[in-house]
Amino acid sequence: MPGVTLVTGARGFLGRAVCKAALARGEQVRAFCRQPDPELSELGAEVVLGDLRDRACVDVICRDVECVHHVAGLAGIWGRWQQYYEVNTLATEHLLASSRAAGVTRFVYTSSPSVTFDGNDQQGIDETAPYASRWLCHYPHSKALAEAAVLSEDQNRLQTCALRPHLIWGPGDRHLLGRLVERSRQGRLRRVGDGTNRIDMIYIDNAAEAHLQAAAALQPGAALCGKAYFISQGEAVNCWEWIDQLLAVAGRPPVTRSISCRRAWQIGRVCEAIYRTLGISREPPMTRFLAAQLGTSHYFDIQNAYRDFGYRPRISTEEGMQRLATDFARQGP
Repeated sequence: MPGVTLVTGARGFLGRAVCKAALARGEQVRAFCRQPDPELSELGAEVVLGDLRDRACVDVICRDVECVHHVAGLAGIWGRWQQYYEVNTLATEHLLASSRAAGVTRFVYTSSPSVTFDGNDQQGIDETAPYASRWLCHYPHSKALAEAAVLSEDQNRLQTCALRPHLIWGPGDRHLLGRLVERSRQGRLRRVGDGTNRIDMIYIDNAAEAHLQAAAALQPGAALCGKAYFISQGEAVNCWEWIDQLLAVAGRPPVTRSISCRRAWQIGRVCEAIYRTLGISREPPMTRFLAAQLGTSHYFDIQNAYRDFGYRPRISTEEGMQRLATDFARQGP
């Protein structure tokens, strides 16, 4: 019989979607969470609680596992380096070591396109782009270290790859849309730049399916072994037009006020300095990373994902927006 499929971060937006997709395909799923999840249990997943920073705990969850989807991670644009390092980098190293010891054969890591982002435009780049030459926040730095560890594995013992989904959205997401709605209600939304920057994003079902496709293709000697891949909808959108569409789904008005990229960057620098000096742990209203993300173009060439493991977005952006609107109307933000 096939071994267990382990999904870390199973209570998160993407982790839950990967669990559901794997269960729908008849896989035996072990969902690793930090808190109980009755829904995943009812769907047939084996829900296991613990902390990936605990190596002994990680050793236990890797028993009888054939394939790992390492989706868990700490996202954000503010916080202490040690926290990001422990959750994103050290935990990944623990999981790799435990996977080797347990005889796991396939390991798919959920990375981020931000590992290549240093604040400048990224227009149609592919995976030959190097890691960033400067880090504007701890999240992409810690993810890059983890991704490098995953891809440097001995591919004869443990076949690995990394996927870099950008701006995951869709029904069930209360992070992206929720933050936009809250900022809109507070009157804190400003368009950064001239409003022409284009970005990539990916619908939740497409992101989950890409993980399963990559896992299925991870065989000894396969083209994707030891490589990273951008995945997206395959068509860049105007950042601010898309944000207005998301706001419209929530019944909020479009963004009308704007600020220049340079001014947003300066405000971000000042906010960071003040928050760091005063030891304020909550996220500043603006940071250099956020200013750069909102004011620059960042979209990617996904042809390598199509060539090496057959990824192609099955749910179009239009259909995804319709599903999101239906979900929002039913449940609210």
